[in-house]
Amino acid sequence: MKAVIQRAADASVTVGGTETGAIDHGLVVLLGVTHDDTKEDADYLVNKLVHLRIFDDENGKMNHSLKDVAGEVLSISQFTLYADTKKGRRPNYMNAAKPDQANELYQYFNQLIAQHDIHVKTGEFGEMMQVRLTNSGPVTIILDSDDK
Repeated sequence: MKAVIQRAADASVTVGGTETGAIDHGLVVLLGVTHDDTKEDADYLVNKLVHLRIFDDENGKMNHSLKDVAGEVLSISQFTLYADTKKGRRPNYMNAAKPDQANELYQYFNQLIAQHDIHVKTGEFGEMMQVRLTNSGPVTIILDSDDK
């Protein structure tokens, strides 16, 4: 399971012209799921995500976590994180999990975040989405459950 996280001053997602989620301060998370991912992978990523110290303290040092700053999460499913670009010019997405498995783990991931008393907003799984964000910093970090 991979997550690209971006510290955001604000962010929103729109599906078919309708805003389905927006946050004022927190993290935008693009989450990709592969075939052998399990709930254990989601547990690992969520624990990292909510405790990662990437928000500024009163001295401008990144010493605060998402929980410390009462931030929110805008969570977006992103199967293209498992694109294979080794051959040719068209990415191959065979490493991405099938939609049923991916959606189940994506929903579980979001529920885990909410269990940490963090507000979670989402797009719509499997839909074409437009994501807008103001990346603060900019701070962008890649988390991979293979690193556990």
